[in-house]
Amino acid sequence: MAKNLLIVESPAKAKTINKYLGKDFIVLASYGHVRDLVPKEGAVDPERGFAMRYDLIEKNEKHVEAIAKAAKGAESIFLATDPDREGEAISWHVAEILRERGLLDGKPLQRVVFTEITPRAIKEAMTHPRDIAAPLVDAQQARRALDYLVGFNLSPVLWRKVQRGLSAGRVQSPALRMIVEREEEIEAFRAREYWSIEAECQHPSQAFSARLVKLDGQKFEQFTITDGETAEAARQRLVSAANGALQVTDVTSKQRKRRPAPPFTTSTLQQEAARKLGFTTKRTMQVAQKLYEGVALGDEGTVGLISYMRTDSVALSVDAVAEIRDVIARDYGTGAVPDQPNVYKSKSKNAQEAHEAVRPTSALRTPAQVSRFLEDDARRLYELVWKRAVASQMVPATLNTVSVELAAGSEHGFRVSGTTVLDPGFLAVYEEGKDTKGKEEDDEGRKLPPMQPGDRIPLDRIHADQHFTEPPPRYSEASLVKALEEYGIGRPSTYASIIATLLFRKYVELESRRFHPSDVGRAVSKFLSSHFTRYVDYDFTARLEDELDAVSRGEEAWVPLMERFWSPFKEMVDDKMESVDRSEATGARELGTDPKTGKPVSVRLGRYGPYAAIGSTAEDAEDKPKFASLRPGQSMHTISLEDALELFKMPRALGEHNGEEVSVGIGRFGPFAKRGSVYASLKKEDDPYKVDLERAVFLIEEKEEIARNRIIKEFEGSDIQVLNGRYGPYISNGQLNGKIPKDREPASLTLEEVTKLLEETGKPARGRFGKKAAVKKVAAKKAPAKKTAKKATKKTAKKTTKKTVAKKAAAKKTAAAKTDA
Repeated sequence: MAKNLLIVESPAKAKTINKYLGKDFIVLASYGHVRDLVPKEGAVDPERGFAMRYDLIEKNEKHVEAIAKAAKGAESIFLATDPDREGEAISWHVAEILRERGLLDGKPLQRVVFTEITPRAIKEAMTHPRDIAAPLVDAQQARRALDYLVGFNLSPVLWRKVQRGLSAGRVQSPALRMIVEREEEIEAFRAREYWSIEAECQHPSQAFSARLVKLDGQKFEQFTITDGETAEAARQRLVSAANGALQVTDVTSKQRKRRPAPPFTTSTLQQEAARKLGFTTKRTMQVAQKLYEGVALGDEGTVGLISYMRTDSVALSVDAVAEIRDVIARDYGTGAVPDQPNVYKSKSKNAQEAHEAVRPTSALRTPAQVSRFLEDDARRLYELVWKRAVASQMVPATLNTVSVELAAGSEHGFRVSGTTVLDPGFLAVYEEGKDTKGKEEDDEGRKLPPMQPGDRIPLDRIHADQHFTEPPPRYSEASLVKALEEYGIGRPSTYASIIATLLFRKYVELESRRFHPSDVGRAVSKFLSSHFTRYVDYDFTARLEDELDAVSRGEEAWVPLMERFWSPFKEMVDDKMESVDRSEATGARELGTDPKTGKPVSVRLGRYGPYAAIGSTAEDAEDKPKFASLRPGQSMHTISLEDALELFKMPRALGEHNGEEVSVGIGRFGPFAKRGSVYASLKKEDDPYKVDLERAVFLIEEKEEIARNRIIKEFEGSDIQVLNGRYGPYISNGQLNGKIPKDREPASLTLEEVTKLLEETGKPARGRFGKKAAVKKVAAKKAPAKKTAKKATKKTAKKTTKKTVAKKAAAKKTAAAKTDA
């Protein structure tokens, strides 16, 4: 048994480090977190100082047992989990488990930290161990407790007032609010017309266009001209005044420096990977994790290629800067190296425990040298990290901007600008991407012909162009991460999970790489913004993050922070659970009146999604209202009265087939075709408003054919059947489903065999309504003994089903509570 045990999170990380430490060490992985709060209410107890009840995570129990077994025989134990709050918490949980089992008696247990997985970094870390940092653990526990209390208390309010199965998270909810508010801005936006005027000039050496900046002696601004008639009149005045040429009145030239962007933090890496590589935040972090944990580089072995990728810091170590400067001098010349290293300061108040920025572990490993060892995603991301880090230590770019003023007579003026690069500096390696481009970026790269005051530039034509103002753009992943960071909401490790949760809950959808809130998402956001304003307020959330940072620095105790949050929060939850009207919470919207019946038409959010209603939905209404689900792509916030009335044209009668009426309708579970008593769901590609008779009959007969072939074998006097299912043959009595041995031919099974198999392998049949009936058939008369047996089977199945439902309900509630937004 090795003398020393070192514990990390991931097996890939363990494999790499194991090669560096030699035979005196055994390196094991915890596979992430090893404990979590118990999945039930009371896991965090505000009455007992917010005491937290933990339990082993089931999927990692075997890894914990392996660690415990190795710890029993080890002389020293080292905890080398990731260098952030989550990593510190994992180390603390592992230590607590070992301590509770009496495996630390008389043994040194120490924490080691490194931000890159290289032999040098590991060796350095092992010579400077420390104790577990209690402030970092406290900050992580406080965050986990806050998220738990918000989820377990706020989610049930949403279930009762909006829709079952919803969740609310402490950080997820402000992020959702951002997306929803942007959508509301877009809907409220009213486009304004405006006109621009440009002159196309024919200089002998190069044609160029100049934009109008002065009209009739006045500065020409965006909304100076707002209609075509005025624009044409102005254009004609300009043509007349120019008389075939524009006069150069002034030429100015100005040099400026542009500094390189700092090396990557987590958020800027996610933003730039989205802009330049088209990566989602989740994909970026997954690829970065692999680059950090290690890649096999041929004879060199497995090496971590980038430093730790969860960081707010833009700082680089002295050694890293020295190596980068050497690479710059070697590959781009000594003139590209500044006299002194470039120093960057983080905007974050608590730059991820003073880590370095994301950088290559060795700048000497150029993208060209390691590309053959990397998959495409890893190659592209490594190249991005390498170029950004190297460019950050290069000289600024020197740009020259030339602006030329051109006159059309004495009352009108045009201007053209061009920017050229005199010295590329860092631009020889890397240029930061932008979400939107301004006029300055449009001018870059445009080289103007030589001109001087007094020159007359031949005029080809003057044209006026119509434009309309555009609404603010919807958030992309990059711009949402940027906004969250600017507001101080969340931390580097949470951005990807925030976005993943919003998508998983279907609160938002990504269309053309932009976030669109769903009707459910808007209802949740509106409810929280209206009734829990403080807790989705951007400033409040940011201040809470600052307080958690203060805990991580040891400047504040975590329990008083929790007490300040909990009391008013719980009081508000209890009040809103009783006082809020559900119709208000679901965002009911009146559209107008149905011309046929004179009844009101409204849209609202129901249990199964948004729907339209004709008539009053009040419980005491005399006439029962008519309901119709909204179609895919329709929103209850933008649907018109006309489109809503179209929904009520269902069901559509398509005609007769074999003497039976065929129709198409939309039910609670989606669109369907019907012939007689047979229903068949439409496919995703079928539009219920356009499906014809032929297609409907095809779907119905397809279903009937499947049903005919479903029964493999039946047994007289028994309700047990051998059936074809989605995943192969199985046994069912309508209450329980049983497995068939792989070596048995399903059709050859006897009644005794299926009865025994059902007893041994039977599990409650599950379906749309919580149970799944067997294929319908005419039941034969059964002997009394069989009836008794059937009742007993049903009773057992019912009992088992209740247990299963209870477990699933508890798990669902826990999942909602664990959602950090």
